[in-house]
Amino acid sequence: MPEGDTSRREIEAEIAIVGGGGVGLAAAVTATENGARVILLEKRKELGGNAAMAEGLFAAESPVQARVHIDARRSHLFRIAMRHSQWKLNPRLVRAFIDKSGETIAWLESKGLSFTCHPYYPNQVPVVWHCYHGGRNKLVKVLVNNCQELGIKVLKETAVKNILTDGAGRVTGVRVSAKGKEQDIAARAVIIGTGGYAGNKEMLKKYCPFYTEDMYCRGLPHMGDGISMATEIGAATEGLGILQKGGPDFVGSRDLGVVAWEPNTVWVNNRGERFIDEAADRKRFESVNALLRQPGRVSYSLFDEGIKKTVMEVGIISGLGLMVLPQTRLPHIDQDLKIEAKKGVAKIARSWEEIAGWIGAEPAVLKATIDEYNAYCDAGCDRVFDKERRYLTPLRTPPYYALKCYPGFLETIGGIKINHRTEVLDKEDNPIPGLYAGGVDTGGWETDTYNVELAGATLGFSVNSGRIAAENAVKYVRANK
Repeated sequence: MPEGDTSRREIEAEIAIVGGGGVGLAAAVTATENGARVILLEKRKELGGNAAMAEGLFAAESPVQARVHIDARRSHLFRIAMRHSQWKLNPRLVRAFIDKSGETIAWLESKGLSFTCHPYYPNQVPVVWHCYHGGRNKLVKVLVNNCQELGIKVLKETAVKNILTDGAGRVTGVRVSAKGKEQDIAARAVIIGTGGYAGNKEMLKKYCPFYTEDMYCRGLPHMGDGISMATEIGAATEGLGILQKGGPDFVGSRDLGVVAWEPNTVWVNNRGERFIDEAADRKRFESVNALLRQPGRVSYSLFDEGIKKTVMEVGIISGLGLMVLPQTRLPHIDQDLKIEAKKGVAKIARSWEEIAGWIGAEPAVLKATIDEYNAYCDAGCDRVFDKERRYLTPLRTPPYYALKCYPGFLETIGGIKINHRTEVLDKEDNPIPGLYAGGVDTGGWETDTYNVELAGATLGFSVNSGRIAAENAVKYVRANK
């Protein structure tokens, strides 16, 4: 258990915040607004973390929803969350998050952010995804500006190495390293928000049973620093091994990735067999479970010239969040296909036999799959997977196309065990005095299949847990002066 060396202390704060992403920025601003002296510590050169890539966050009973008459009741969404998880989550933590979320939107609006409630998938009810205007990193920019306006001390390119405690196990600060030099920072409370361990292959292999090095990581390669530091001083763990996974994902051209997901394409494994209703998961998070059951955990999205022309001239069906909206035309995918074919991740062929050879499947098996599927299209009924009739488009017009797809993930979820006040718990479920954590470093709020009915929950939990941690850390500091 690391203890502080008072001879090396050069900086003091009431609350030290480890990580400058969604958790840390929200915590820093909230704690300062509540009268605390804060220092924000970020390992990277820039603040924001994965929050800078997000488009919006979850909220219930927000002022935005109220203005457009969206009935998104907290109690209803709490029940959805717990039913989806089969009550495997910490219900008090989930409730605290959902109950805080609407107030957080009002808080962000007061800082100049404006929002539109946008359905994450077709016919979503209620609409809970609050997308902010001004670009993907607008939320980060607003909170960073707030930090500057409030005079919050921010140290970038500063890695926190240890959490310091006294003989009674109370947090006394952190030890940091910057430019090859170590120093101790005194603090009565510490808030952890370091963004998980998506870049730590050792931890991924140890804790994530489905992880393979072929899986495409869309987020930042965080190393699990906060989890390691917390467990070093006795923190319990919860939910280790959860990936916010999705897919099948095409690792290449973004537009071809959108096409690969179209519900009128055909998905086969490396044996040339269909394995799912390609239109079943318009949410992108459940179909990956079917893909993970396939040999080699790889799949291929197949389409023909007719579908390609429709995408180019009429537009796509599904889209990709706010980046590529439904009905968007993709006129450049011909060029993209040629580029990706040279890389070996796409195939253009005049026959299904050629496609089978590229996949590594028996030609007869793939031909039987396509023939069966085309017959279902003609009959208007998919007798195996019950795909909706409107998406049954036969593949008969050469050239034919195949895109190689893998499971992907944005980040890890889970690690440090916390309670509904975001206090870090030890192995006896007692709070470690002065230690708090939020965001994807923590467990108990999400399952291994992302609940997209609470669209934007990952960023939403990060920001809200950061605020909850800050409010409780301030109370702790005031009570322990």
